[in-house]
Amino acid sequence: MAKILILYYSRDGATAEMANLIARGVESVQNVEAALRTVPDVSAVCEKTADSIPAKGAIYATLDDLKSCDGLALGSPTRFGNMAAPLKYFLDGTTELWFSGALKGKPAGVFTSTGSMHGGQETTLISMMLPLLHHGMLLLGIPYSEVALRETASGGTPYGPSHLAVDDSPVTEHEKALCLAFGKRLASTALLLKPGQ
Repeated sequence: MAKILILYYSRDGATAEMANLIARGVESVQNVEAALRTVPDVSAVCEKTADSIPAKGAIYATLDDLKSCDGLALGSPTRFGNMAAPLKYFLDGTTELWFSGALKGKPAGVFTSTGSMHGGQETTLISMMLPLLHHGMLLLGIPYSEVALRETASGGTPYGPSHLAVDDSPVTEHEKALCLAFGKRLASTALLLKPGQ
């Protein structure tokens, strides 16, 4: 059994919905399971600590979640053309995994949601790719053979699934199709690369 970690930060419903759609795509592949994880907010107050379990949504990720996964989908809403600070903060704490090469050779991909058409979807996706490249992960995107990528008038890029969340607009059918296809592609690739398969 292969396990795909879907690690995301979300203060909006769209990024969390995308994570759940990617999980459905992952689990459409036999012998692959999805694990949804999130990260806590970063506080400007040094004394503040987060509860060990969030009040709602996915549980918080640990380094062991990353170490034990066979593939990774990393997601964040766009913040000025970049990933959100809580996700970057978590990734900055993965140095021990980098030293050990724990993520080397594992497939990974990225997804995002942004509030405007030119709000930095692609730069956000690329910003999330950079730490994954440093870890030696194998990056996957979405090929143009996915019809929804050619037909979408909202979110969706070859770099990874995206959602255009103007005025809290719902995830479109094309965006849903791209999330499902991305999850399936990530799961299939993880199975191919998993030792002993």
